[in-house]
Amino acid sequence: MPSLSARLLELAQLFLKLGLIGFGGPQAHIAMINDEAVVRRGWFTQEQFLEGVAICEMLPGPASTQMGIYTGYVRAGQLGALVAGICFILPAFLIVLTLSWAYFRFQGIPQIEYLFLGVTPVVIAIIFGFCWKLAKRAITDVKGVAIALAVLLVTLLFQVNILLQFVLAGIVGLILYRPPSNRTSAWLVPLLPMMQVLPKTLATVSTDTLALSSFWGLERIQEYYLTLIFFFLKVGSFIFGGGLVILPLLESEVVNQFHWLTRSEFLDGVAIGEFTPGPVVIAAAFVGYKVAGAMGALISAIAIFTPSFLFIMGAAPLLVRIRQNPWIRSFLQGVTPAVLGAIAAAAIPLAQTAIIQDTLGRSILAAMISILALVALIRFKRPTWQLVPAGAIIGLIAGAF
Repeated sequence: MPSLSARLLELAQLFLKLGLIGFGGPQAHIAMINDEAVVRRGWFTQEQFLEGVAICEMLPGPASTQMGIYTGYVRAGQLGALVAGICFILPAFLIVLTLSWAYFRFQGIPQIEYLFLGVTPVVIAIIFGFCWKLAKRAITDVKGVAIALAVLLVTLLFQVNILLQFVLAGIVGLILYRPPSNRTSAWLVPLLPMMQVLPKTLATVSTDTLALSSFWGLERIQEYYLTLIFFFLKVGSFIFGGGLVILPLLESEVVNQFHWLTRSEFLDGVAIGEFTPGPVVIAAAFVGYKVAGAMGALISAIAIFTPSFLFIMGAAPLLVRIRQNPWIRSFLQGVTPAVLGAIAAAAIPLAQTAIIQDTLGRSILAAMISILALVALIRFKRPTWQLVPAGAIIGLIAGAF
């Protein structure tokens, strides 16, 4: 076994590389980690790797990032987990920070508008494609369909807090999918504190959309840093089923409640998250940049990934033992279709923003791009890292005529 410093250097080099080339979504990231850590380097066996994947899939948070943290933990303990996770996230953060600056700096230039005319319909296709894949995996019976539809309708019609709906859906899962036992109440009690959601805001909330801060955001960070920390810690703790699960949580609060971003800006921020390598939840840095510049982007990124580090570094040994617990599985059986309903509810107004343009021709073009991208995703299994640039090229070409 090499020395600790040698192992840490090895982890840093590997995950900086993966962070730069990690296009294609979480499954592609996990496949890359498997190839590098198991096949090429033999750090652990295929069975150990699959056990780690099972742990990360069960936890809230971006599974591919957590798999990187887990790989570092197995290779070099707690320090290895920190090094692997930070190095995997860092390239994506720097890219998103740069693109966020460029987006807000050149917003309104026709070429930028045409670029996002092609990109945002692709993002809508990615969201609905994710819903389709999640539905095939998560909806196994009529009860799952009912939970998904209930969350979809409640979110669209009544704007009930998404996290509260997830907790309630988990409790419904405990009732509907409970294992053969009559001791349900003992398992409901620990869930009740989850009903108390973290403070929604500490900064002043205006009904007008927040103006852009300076690049560093020093004039705003003192007012907003606690709000950003609490909000993104909350979001990072409830990402069940993949990075796109953050959509309903983010859209309902940063657009409708806090008024930090317009719906169009939010959709463009998701597009930037999809366009970059690494986990899509790095789009949190885009939100943070709008609120408080580079300082806000850094705080937002740290906060949204902190739960992933804590879960893996603090709870991984315990989770190996409890992941097969029937009560835990029952709770997640209720949460997963609720996630599907929430994402679908968030996607509907976003789709309207992406497709309904100021002219009929542009609206038809956006709809066609979205349909073609959805077909390419579902029928031809094309990776997202190919589709997003293709949409951008189509938008730029359309703008030239």
